[in-house]
Amino acid sequence: MLGQMLEKIYGITNGEYLRLESYDAFRGNGFYYIVVSPRGKDEEEAAELQKIAAHLSAYGDRNVPAVLPTKSGSIIAEWEGGKYCLLASGPPERQGQMRLGRKLAKFHERGRMVPFQVEKTARIGQWKNMWETRLDQMERVWSERIFQPAADEFERMFIESFPYFTGLAENAIQYLVDTELDEEAETVDGGTVCHERFTEGAWGREYILKNPMDWVFDHRSRDLAEWARGRFLHNSRTCGPEIARFFSDYRGIAPLSKFSWRLLYARLLFPLHYLETVESYYSANRESVQKALEDRLNTILKQTSDYEQFTAAFFVTAGSPFAGALPGPEWQSNR
Repeated sequence: MLGQMLEKIYGITNGEYLRLESYDAFRGNGFYYIVVSPRGKDEEEAAELQKIAAHLSAYGDRNVPAVLPTKSGSIIAEWEGGKYCLLASGPPERQGQMRLGRKLAKFHERGRMVPFQVEKTARIGQWKNMWETRLDQMERVWSERIFQPAADEFERMFIESFPYFTGLAENAIQYLVDTELDEEAETVDGGTVCHERFTEGAWGREYILKNPMDWVFDHRSRDLAEWARGRFLHNSRTCGPEIARFFSDYRGIAPLSKFSWRLLYARLLFPLHYLETVESYYSANRESVQKALEDRLNTILKQTSDYEQFTAAFFVTAGSPFAGALPGPEWQSNR
């Protein structure tokens, strides 16, 4: 089916099908063609990401594929009710002993040099409004349910836990506002190419593949915070040394300003993992998916104390040179 799409939409023939990481791919004509989802992006956003990918590749990132247009010139292809984008690269590089902190810092440094105004995929300076909107939407969902019996175990946990996580979110928003008032942004704080959610496996597990449809243009602290959050959620008890090594590697290439550290911390305080779990549950249409999300929420609730301790010690854990001079959140000072 996808082979037919390549031929009819892109004019590419003689491809050999294979799975590359989690993607459907074809090998032929000396290239690897990787089929990806545009992840809800429209044509203008996808076209902007195509230009950004071309810039990063031109600046020396060998692991950034080209985003190919269709025969009609569009970036997003429509085929049998689905939407797709097509990436093309040479043979993918194996992960090996990749030091992810160093690699991410180099990626961000190249991303700072984008030679045009990024508009459609820019998120820099928008966190406060986006967080408040997200919180307001969930509060409406919660308000509709608190005066009626919980429909299931997930809903019971959500109804009982939401006030606590609202408090965390409001603290994070206030910390963000204080950061923007108290600290001067430095050169390192300019926008760069980031990811929707940067995790340990964002670039693949066996091969390195950087998918442009995963990108946004934002402050580098977005990726750093989401990676650290992901490592805590993966193993809250053993993530400390891993976080220390990652940030040491990153800072060896790109030192972080006080503004960067505080912005990173505000994002870490915002309970995005909780909000995304609830949002995903209410939009899921399969019982198996809902069951997995119920288990995830249960784990998050059991880890609330651990997460508070994790964030309280984060500046020291990550080796911030400003650890003694950076304020903690309001709930820590109230204890």
